[in-house]
Amino acid sequence: MSAVAPVEFLYGVDSGVSDDSRFYRPPRVVKFRITKKTPKRIYYVRRDDGLTASTGFVDRQRIEADGEIYSRTRGWWAPDFHLYLEPPFLEQAKQPSITELKAAMAATHPDRGGSEAEFIAARQRYEHARTKEITA
Repeated sequence: MSAVAPVEFLYGVDSGVSDDSRFYRPPRVVKFRITKKTPKRIYYVRRDDGLTASTGFVDRQRIEADGEIYSRTRGWWAPDFHLYLEPPFLEQAKQPSITELKAAMAATHPDRGGSEAEFIAARQRYEHARTKEITA
């Protein structure tokens, strides 16, 4: 009876890139299942659209030496553009509170020495956060 090999993974980061800030998702770690290892390459399963699977590969010697590797064949937005042997630590930015955004908006008001452009940007951030809070 042969022993079952443990499932191994490569890890990437899905940055949730979108042109529309309404659909922002914080970055998250994505696992890519390793399907085969040869002396030169590590093959893994990547999903381009979530339904169809394709196979990707990386230079085994380089990723094992450095712990990470960049893919020349993938776009910078693809989760498998930058792959890691171990799950990377993602430091999530703290979301400002409504009170902090309101104070920033008041501080950038033109009557208090701020510019009109700064005030408009601060007000948009405040309104966006307020509408998210109301709908949540």
